[in-house]
Amino acid sequence: MLDQGSSQQQLAEVYQRESRRVLATLIRLLGSFDLAEEALHDAFMAAATQWPNEGVPDNPRAWLVSTGRFKAIDQLRRRARFDESQQAIADTLYQQTERDLLTDDDRIEDDRLRLIFTCCHPSLSPDAQIALTLREVCDLSTEEIARAYLTTTSTLAQRIVRAKRKIQAAKIPYEVPGPTALPDRLQAVLQVIYLVFNEGYSATAGPEIQRRDLSEEAIRLGYLLQELLPDPEVHGLLGLMLVHHARRKTRTTPDGDLILLEDQDRSRWDVDVIEQGARLVRRALSEGPAGPYALQAAIAALHAEAPSWEATDWVEIVGLYDLLLQVSPSPVVALNRAAAVAMRDGWSAGLALMDQLRDQGALAGYHLLPAARAHLLAKLGRDREAREAYGEALALVQQEPERRYLQGRLKALQ
Repeated sequence: MLDQGSSQQQLAEVYQRESRRVLATLIRLLGSFDLAEEALHDAFMAAATQWPNEGVPDNPRAWLVSTGRFKAIDQLRRRARFDESQQAIADTLYQQTERDLLTDDDRIEDDRLRLIFTCCHPSLSPDAQIALTLREVCDLSTEEIARAYLTTTSTLAQRIVRAKRKIQAAKIPYEVPGPTALPDRLQAVLQVIYLVFNEGYSATAGPEIQRRDLSEEAIRLGYLLQELLPDPEVHGLLGLMLVHHARRKTRTTPDGDLILLEDQDRSRWDVDVIEQGARLVRRALSEGPAGPYALQAAIAALHAEAPSWEATDWVEIVGLYDLLLQVSPSPVVALNRAAAVAMRDGWSAGLALMDQLRDQGALAGYHLLPAARAHLLAKLGRDREAREAYGEALALVQQEPERRYLQGRLKALQ
């Protein structure tokens, strides 16, 4: 028998370590997100009652899966009084053999991977993919997700409900896709993880630049995906996230104001994490053709390993951006390349490329284009044009620390 405090602590630790694994398995066994979530809750309620008296089982994960499954069967049988179809479902579940209770770890990990791919199915909208992944895989509350994405809890909850209904109605298979479909589906999963990380690294809007919890959830997913499905682009994405995350302590002042990369205190960067990321970059580049995440990670690693902003290998960085534009053309990548060209070839060369992007209109509404132009215009002594560009950026920015930074730059020119 365990004392109350020890029992509660152990139960909390098991929940933290196992709840997402148990949920993933219950979804497979029960065929329903909602029923699996109820079963998970019931299983932990049973554990809270029984474990203090009986002790924690040798395999708490298997115990929770088994208990949750039979709790769900009992729930279906109670509902059968009002809906006879529920009895048939309960009977089918009960008749499954004990081997379906999943006691082997390899298959449990497969269930976690199945859950990620199901949440990121291409038939779901990108917003639904992100919301469902954060809720079911990361165990973030609906309130936390809504707050992170600046929407109401009710709107976010409806989005998740609709996604679950679509999975059920469309009979979306709970599986990792086969070899022919895997490349396209893997890209969807990588994109969702990347978007989650980006929202944590640089929030779209709001009072703070960073949401560390979101960044760390994305990194956790990256490690899980790497463990379950090694692939060069998985290594690349994980390396990219680690290298960026290693600089998190130096990206803002104690008051939350923005500090650009060139002004950050490199002595406070986490060199061990940077080295972990750099090893993953080297692995990604050695195991396959360089994909967009591996190339972005290589650029980030060059920045992180440079002794100073001025000593950065701008020639190599521009070359990597050239490759990135070939494999993943994007006006944002072109903007970043233009900033690197400014460091390699001079302010005027970079500004000319940015002016081309402005004239093309592909980045209309993107505040970082006028902000970058303003910076180069100020370097060239064209203060009036720089003030106009800063004003344009301020009219578009939504994040408060970035707004304060731009206001400070504009004030310095007046």
